[in-house]
Amino acid sequence: MAERSNTANWIAVDWGTTNLRAWSMSSDGTVLAKANSSKGMGGLSKTEFEPALLELIAPWLGAGVTEVLACGMVGSRQGWAEASYRSVPTKATGSVTKVACLDKRLDVSILPGIKQTSPADVMRGEETQIAGLLRSDPSFDGVVCMPGSHSKWAHISAEEVVSFQTFMTGELFHALSAHTVLRHSVDTSDWDEDAFTTAVADALSRPEAIAAKLFQLRAGELLDDTPKAASRARLSGYLIGLELAGARPYWLGQNVAIIGDPKLAELYGKALAELSVDSKQFDGDVMTLGGLTAAYKDHMACLET
Repeated sequence: MAERSNTANWIAVDWGTTNLRAWSMSSDGTVLAKANSSKGMGGLSKTEFEPALLELIAPWLGAGVTEVLACGMVGSRQGWAEASYRSVPTKATGSVTKVACLDKRLDVSILPGIKQTSPADVMRGEETQIAGLLRSDPSFDGVVCMPGSHSKWAHISAEEVVSFQTFMTGELFHALSAHTVLRHSVDTSDWDEDAFTTAVADALSRPEAIAAKLFQLRAGELLDDTPKAASRARLSGYLIGLELAGARPYWLGQNVAIIGDPKLAELYGKALAELSVDSKQFDGDVMTLGGLTAAYKDHMACLET
């Protein structure tokens, strides 16, 4: 729950499948307070979204109407209200979808996602991080990597998302490490950096052999007492290496920015460095809030015209 704070001029919301995060914002873009909860989109029915939001932001509301701008899976078909996708090439932010609220103190809008028809692909939430990057560097021209459960690689040019591709790397890592025989070999938080970089190189050089390499993680522990730290790092390296092999047209010869959790962004940065690819890393939370701020300013400018 949020602690009582100054009344918000507007409220920024990042509402994903598993988590809800909100920031109380001043008119000049200063963060007055922030709060989060585990009431993500995936666990809510249509009627539960407004109460979940109010539970978090009620202390920030004044007597009048407060603008709330949200991004993420809250705008999916299973979310509070579906915010239609915009087709590439497109700006990172666009026209919002209004949500009908019972509490008249709320004026809630949801940012749209982005779609690509060939090959078919979609994103919700990551486009707001791209908007945050472009807010800090409007001249950026290159590729943005956003690692996570569904890693995104997006080509950015002239302040537009030109194309993008999604890789289920994070979800595959979770599934393999928690729900297959490999769970016995990788259940540790320890890490072996050399094993990781070697595995990345192996996946890039022989991606067709990775299915066999994965089982060797289990066999290696049984027969050679391979440390779990090495097995876990290799599993990560194999999957990230496969992703980098598939994303080669995106990062080869391009400026690369990595946006995400700092530890994960650093990991991708190290993997790219092994390929002699320089990258700049940006905190995902900072870029999300920057993108929401940019979108709010654009939204208010449209209302004034």
